[in-house]
Amino acid sequence: MPIDIFMTQLSPTMTEGKIARWLKKEGDTLSSGEVLVEIETDKATMEVEVIDEGILHKIIAAEGALVTVGEPIGVIAEEDEEVPADYKPEHTGDTVVIEGHGTPSAVEAEPTPSPVPSPAEVPQIDLAAVAAAAHDKRIKASPLARRLAKQKGINIAAIQGTGPHGRIVRADIENAAKRGINLGVAQTVAPTVLRPLPTGPMPYHTDEYEAIENSMMRKAISRRLTESKQQVPHFYLSLDVCMDRLMDLRAQLNVSADGAFKLSVNDFIVKAVAKALVDVPAANASWTDTHTLQHKHAHISIAVAIEGGLITPVVRFAEQKGLVDISNEIKELAGKARKGLLQPVEYTGGTFSISNLGMYGIKQFQAIVNPPEGAILAVGGTEERVVAENGSAVVKKMMTLTLSCDHRVVDGAVGAEYLNALKKHIECPASVLI
Repeated sequence: MPIDIFMTQLSPTMTEGKIARWLKKEGDTLSSGEVLVEIETDKATMEVEVIDEGILHKIIAAEGALVTVGEPIGVIAEEDEEVPADYKPEHTGDTVVIEGHGTPSAVEAEPTPSPVPSPAEVPQIDLAAVAAAAHDKRIKASPLARRLAKQKGINIAAIQGTGPHGRIVRADIENAAKRGINLGVAQTVAPTVLRPLPTGPMPYHTDEYEAIENSMMRKAISRRLTESKQQVPHFYLSLDVCMDRLMDLRAQLNVSADGAFKLSVNDFIVKAVAKALVDVPAANASWTDTHTLQHKHAHISIAVAIEGGLITPVVRFAEQKGLVDISNEIKELAGKARKGLLQPVEYTGGTFSISNLGMYGIKQFQAIVNPPEGAILAVGGTEERVVAENGSAVVKKMMTLTLSCDHRVVDGAVGAEYLNALKKHIECPASVLI
């Protein structure tokens, strides 16, 4: 029986993928573990390995093709297997399988009203465990097992796999059928179709511009930020902080390190942000339709500019880590981000974001909230300013911080309380060392 290859969801926000390069051609023998195809997602270009061995009978989606998650891209057949000339793989809705708390799934069903449970019924969610397992949320099953489950009316999500790493194989489906188990096929939903805005002829001569094709990442950024500004009720709070003590402490620590490490201003900001979230836990929150999720730990998303877009790797449990650990982790995550090597678990599950443009000389700006997080901090540059102190004009190193809040979860008073807690840790930086 032919085995269909489908476009798999390779990142939690992926709805379609672009075939970047086939590493195998039709007629090639496929061995488990070999790289079959490279897929450009909304986050990075990722390699897809061979799972089901056989012969690559047919390539359905050519290089450069955009394919919706769950649609077929190729067919595998066993050696000497006869495949009908008119054989066509069917779309499989259950290929869209990555779903994580706090992370939009690739497809969304129409919302249905549901009763709000009492506080005692609200599930206790360990965000760290969810984030760590985000990459493994995909139902591991061979295409053949999926096909058989669909034919026999068995919900594949309820089957315990016996293959490698818990993978569901053909024998698992056949055993379930022999035992008379009919768990019911999971309901599938159609992808949400975003209709593009109407466009007319460009008012420019073709020799006056260079048309740069929008990458999958750029399209995802456009979609998510547009949704955020349209659906999230933003409000903004700004506050100036004195950086003199922090800059002095940073210089002292870097000198004493003798090259073992080099702390940046951003490292201190990340730690101070995490400490302030412990002080004001109401600011460490996310919105859902039925509940506000107040997080127990500070998982800080750091905005990193990469070629063609932006990505936010996450420093987890930042409130528990020292400055050197935070510094090393940020450097490692940023390096992987720029090389396109981040795994989904490394850029999902954040509870609060930081966007720092101070190194570009930007004094102040307003960032867009990154749902489902409830707030994002925009960090400006440190500069000398003349300020009043005890009735006298003095020169101090100052920085402007702007907090963008989702008003559904962070009220004005909470946002103000949080910024003042953050100011305390920045202006008394010894507190971040404790």
